Amino acid sequence: MSKSIFITGTDTDVGKTFVTAHLIKALRDKGIQAGYYKAALSGAYYEEGKLIPGDAKYVMGIADFKEDYDKCVSYTFETAVSPHLAAQIEGIEVNLDKIKVDYKALLNKYEYLFVEGSGGIICPIQATEKAFILLEDIIKRLDLDILVVARAGLGTINHTVLTVKYIQSQGLAVKGIILNGYEEGNTLHEDNKRMIEALTGVEVIAVIPSATEENVGINLDAEKLMSLCK
Repeated sequence: MSKSIFITGTDTDVGKTFVTAHLIKALRDKGIQAGYYKAALSGAYYEEGKLIPGDAKYVMGIADFKEDYDKCVSYTFETAVSPHLAAQIEGIEVNLDKIKVDYKALLNKYEYLFVEGSGGIICPIQATEKAFILLEDIIKRLDLDILVVARAGLGTINHTVLTVKYIQSQGLAVKGIILNGYEEGNTLHEDNKRMIEALTGVEVIAVIPSATEENVGINLDAEKLMSLCK
């Protein structure tokens, strides 16, 4: 039976896409068919007349696989703003049923499916008189548990604890935290890791040296990673 997990961040540009790419790569390097899905992406760009969801392209490049962009991203917006505003500007209505259908189609294709969020956990996807959809609504509709990607540096205790506590307040489960830009031997980073675990009760399952180094993988056992998915 196929399994999946949702990946969110404590903020935008925290390294969600980098982490997602390497989680998928970790499984594919073991011969496990792992795939990628994202409900809504803004800030796409044109390449040879086709609108390209950059995150999806990046993930496939790192993890070395191919998938139809229209199948792995349900809503691709060119406008580089929050998805709800991009949808409003571009006159597109987001539909939860379409998201679930697209997700299920990929879940049936791959052994493990990694679902990347947009921005942080409190991210509006649609905000109109007809529908108000938050990222958490998508997570609940797809019945997913969550991994949280956070920065390793100053301020991360507050951002990470708030993110985890909010997720839990919505009746959702956080299966692990990944710290990005972590420096071994850095007193601040090491203390941040310790305090985040103490304050949330959630394990920091991996630390990553730098999201800017594309050749840096995630030191996370494939079996451990698979055990976090449901």
